[in-house]
Amino acid sequence: MTKKMSKAEKRVTDLVRQRMKASRSTDLLGFDVESVHTGRAIFRLDVKPRHKQIHGVVHGGILAALADTAAAIAAYSAVPKGTEIVTVELKINYLEPVPGGRIKADARVLRAGRNFVVAECEIFNESGSLAAKALLTFGAAAGHSIDR
Repeated sequence: MTKKMSKAEKRVTDLVRQRMKASRSTDLLGFDVESVHTGRAIFRLDVKPRHKQIHGVVHGGILAALADTAAAIAAYSAVPKGTEIVTVELKINYLEPVPGGRIKADARVLRAGRNFVVAECEIFNESGSLAAKALLTFGAAAGHSIDR
């Protein structure tokens, strides 16, 4: 269950939604921001035919991109302003096929250090069952983060 957002979290969530609209790749993929909290981001994807591979289920690359995007936003929300991040490593386990519907990606920061951020992302089928789990490492360096 998602906790109620504070005014600051709602402002950050709205800012992320605006920034995501400017991203051609996330627009093309159809990722939607549900909420952003400190160290956590929840995204949704309404599965379309364009997301499916030849066997009629969501392509693993789409799920990996969803996990990477949600976890990156969670990471940005947990680092000091002025920090820039980049994905260094992504490992994902596909636990069951995703045939369609609305899926949810729930990303959480496990540790935010000075140079690295480690996060996990769980992707759930429309029925709520765990379909994939990713572990991600981001490099963190001075630059810019989400304006909070």
